[in-house]
Amino acid sequence: MTDGFNIIDKEDVALLKFPQTDVLTDDQEIKTRLSEINRALSLGNLEHSKIKIFFEDTESKKVVDTTVWAVTDKNVILKQGVMIPIHRIHKLF
Repeated sequence: MTDGFNIIDKEDVALLKFPQTDVLTDDQEIKTRLSEINRALSLGNLEHSKIKIFFEDTESKKVVDTTVWAVTDKNVILKQGVMIPIHRIHKLF
């Protein structure tokens, strides 16, 4: 399930650098990503459920198993204020 994605600890996400470009180009995929983010936010707040976030920094594709605490128009916020830019997320599962 994590094909091509390296598993990292959420604490290490804060050390990563993210380019400005979006990893997704298809409008439907971008809409799907937003609905997945909103679902993950609900799961995190209501059930404290962890989800896998598949994303890409400047170096490689990564996956983190974590709880989504908040969402802004640009970032997904994890525990301790760690952020992943939405435009760098491939999918959430």
